[in-house]
Amino acid sequence: MTRLIRFNKPFDVLPQFTDRGTEGSARRTLSEFIDIPRVYPCGRLDRDSEGLMLLTDDGQLQARIADPKHKMEKTYLVQVEGIPDEAALKTLAEGVDLKDGRTRPARARRIDDPDTLWPRTPPIRVRKSIPDAWIELTIREGKNRQVRRMTAAVGHPTLRLIRWRIGDWSLDGLAPGQWDDLPPPGPDRRPRR
Repeated sequence: MTRLIRFNKPFDVLPQFTDRGTEGSARRTLSEFIDIPRVYPCGRLDRDSEGLMLLTDDGQLQARIADPKHKMEKTYLVQVEGIPDEAALKTLAEGVDLKDGRTRPARARRIDDPDTLWPRTPPIRVRKSIPDAWIELTIREGKNRQVRRMTAAVGHPTLRLIRWRIGDWSLDGLAPGQWDDLPPPGPDRRPRR
């Protein structure tokens, strides 16, 4: 039976079970939180990002979720420096020119401060002279550090990045560092609605 796990990855945790990059490193990994054999992440989430990760023991399902060719939507809550105007949001939505190419069309909108979020440890840097704002950004691709590069390209560097949703799966009700089992999608490997 296929196993599908939803995990809320805390800030400063590597999105893998081992840290092969540095000898004697004290960097935190998924193994600190999940002790289940033969499950693997469905995609990555940078060490300095937080939020939803899906893990499975089914290689086909893993590819279906992670591979950008399937165009599964990923929604991020992004705290940015400054207050994005309509022109910045429009640019994010229409596509941003990055060094590795133009991003696909996305959905971008300003949102109120999410009151259901947990405090980040350590907290973001705050500059009294520069306000910050939250946007919700939904993309269908996964270039390296894409959301951070997109917001920087429109003049609003990312301060905090939380992946809230992948396809139909979200973080609703899941605290940082916690995980739970999800029903796997049906036989065609698409998420159940």
